[in-house]
Amino acid sequence: MRYAKISQVAHYVPSQVITNDDLSQIMDTSDEWITSRTGIKKRHITKDESTADLASQVAKQLLEKSSLEPSSIDFILVATVTPDSTMPSTAAKVQASIGAINAFSFDLSAACSGFIFALSTAEKFIRSGIYQKGLVIGAETFSKIVDWTDRRTAVLFGDGAGGVLLETADEVHFLAESLHSDGSRGDGLTSGIVGLNSPFSVVEENLPYVIMDGRAIFDFTVRDVSKSITEIMRTTGVTADTIDYFLLHQANIRILDKMARKVGINRDKFLANMMEYGNTCAASIPILLSESVDKGIIALDGTQVILLSGFGGGLTWGSLIVRI
Repeated sequence: MRYAKISQVAHYVPSQVITNDDLSQIMDTSDEWITSRTGIKKRHITKDESTADLASQVAKQLLEKSSLEPSSIDFILVATVTPDSTMPSTAAKVQASIGAINAFSFDLSAACSGFIFALSTAEKFIRSGIYQKGLVIGAETFSKIVDWTDRRTAVLFGDGAGGVLLETADEVHFLAESLHSDGSRGDGLTSGIVGLNSPFSVVEENLPYVIMDGRAIFDFTVRDVSKSITEIMRTTGVTADTIDYFLLHQANIRILDKMARKVGINRDKFLANMMEYGNTCAASIPILLSESVDKGIIALDGTQVILLSGFGGGLTWGSLIVRI
């Protein structure tokens, strides 16, 4: 059988950095208020780069680091809830940008779980034996769907992209997965609501901005995602001692603190970088993974086991245990 492995990582963020003090100049907030509640100190906000621009930068880095020709890529998956357009997809724009003439491409929308869902999907493509190489990218320009007059949400999010190159392997690298959705609780986190608008229907209001029930999402994460992580470890026999690091969606430092206690795992194993980037939705996990490789925390040599877990709008949540 063929298996899939993550063979390369990359990330890219806009150069413009917006600090908490910068936000305090345009809304009623402060560095102390934001930091104490979220752990976030700054975020990168695009000036003129689109979601496809950010994702394309990641794709180009992955090709350069791997010394691959664009024509060798079989598929490109982009996880995003902030596409530049619904047609063409962000992934199609990336394919054109890098000249991956042989790749099929599409976007996947699962909010902050998007990268996990896309990576799981891509692993199946490789395992089918039909495809050998694919790019999986999480990319967001969340700044365009944030209501910048609402300090409850505006302080949380940032822009960025991260991704991986997936290739064939002779050994199992994807050790376990657990994916979930609960649409009955979807109203807890919404954005991009497009109302009916035709001569033959009742005209409805468009609601483009992020609307979040912060308490409901916090409680869902601590309860359901912690349970999911515990169960995937129990059912697969992978212990906390076996897992080198936990890379969770970077939403709030308090969530990581509570989840570490709830799951009963040393907090030092939970990597974090939301302090520098804020919540970048589908991009947060691959940015954290890539940055951890750059810092030498993760070796990318097949000797470590990591648990990746995303959670967010949908509601969606999912975890993968990967040897990397």
